[in-house]
Amino acid sequence: MPSNDKLFAYNLGEIVPLSEARLHISDLSVQRGYGVFDFVKVQQGIPLFLDDYLDRFYQSAQLMHLEVPLSREELKQVIADLTERNQLPEAGMKIILTGGYSEDGFTPMNPNLLISQLPLTLPSDEKVAKGIPIMTHDYVREVPEVKTINYSMGIRLLQEQKAVGAEEVLYAKNGIVSEFPRCNFFLVTHDNTVVTPAKNILKGITRKNVLLLAGRRYKTEVRDIRLEEVLQAKECFLTSTTKRVLPIVRVDDVLISDGLPGEVSLQLLQDLKDLEEAQMTSPKV
Repeated sequence: MPSNDKLFAYNLGEIVPLSEARLHISDLSVQRGYGVFDFVKVQQGIPLFLDDYLDRFYQSAQLMHLEVPLSREELKQVIADLTERNQLPEAGMKIILTGGYSEDGFTPMNPNLLISQLPLTLPSDEKVAKGIPIMTHDYVREVPEVKTINYSMGIRLLQEQKAVGAEEVLYAKNGIVSEFPRCNFFLVTHDNTVVTPAKNILKGITRKNVLLLAGRRYKTEVRDIRLEEVLQAKECFLTSTTKRVLPIVRVDDVLISDGLPGEVSLQLLQDLKDLEEAQMTSPKV
C-alpha cells in the first residue's frame, strides 16, 4: 500500500502528486466555506454504487449554482485513473467542487474541482458488537439536501462529544430528529418496523440501500421521528459510506432497549455487506 506522500490527486485539471495539490487563497471554499463534495468508497479498485454518488454530486452542484467542469464520463475516467495510480485496496474517494477564485471574496466564479483518494478503515467487528453512544443537539443543517463542505457545527461540537463520551451527535430541531453531521439515522420499533427521518436530511446512498434491503424483510417508514420515540425504540443505528450500519446503544443518558446492538441492525449490516459484494462482482447491480 503506498504511503500518503506517494498518492496522486486530481487538482484543477490535472493529476498530480497529492503533496503538490494546491488551491489559491481567493477560492470561495477558503473565503466563505462555499462548495459541495461527495465521497465514494473504493474496494479492490471498484467504486461502489458510483452512479448514485455522481447523481447526488451533480445535483448538489446544481442546487448551489455551480457548474461541474467535467462531464459525467470524464469524471468517471479521472476516478478510474486515480484508482489505477494509487492502488489502494480499500479507500475513500473525495470529490470536491469549490466556488472558484472570487475577485470580491463573495461572488462565485469558475468552480474548481479537486479529487483525492486516501486509505479507509471501516468500523471494527468489536465496535459493531459493542455499539456506540451518541448525544443530541438542537440544530438543523443549512440547505440539508445538499452535501456542502460546511461542517462547522459538527466540528465545533467535537469537544463536547468527547466530554460526554459520545461518538456522534444527532441533530434534533424542536424535538424532531434529522441526521448526524456525516450519517443518517434509523430506528427500529418494537414491531420491527424500520424508520428513518423524511426531511431536513441529506439523502445518503447507504440510507437508500438500507431502506431497500430493509423493505425485503421488514416494514419500513420514512417520516418525522420525535426524540421521545428514539429513546423508547427497540433499536437505533446510523448509516454512512464509511460506517455502513453501526448500532447505537445509548442516546444522551438513556440506554436503547438493553444497551446492546439489536438483531435487525446486525441483519441489515450483513445484507449491506452482501450487496457490496455483489457490486464487486457486478458493478451494475
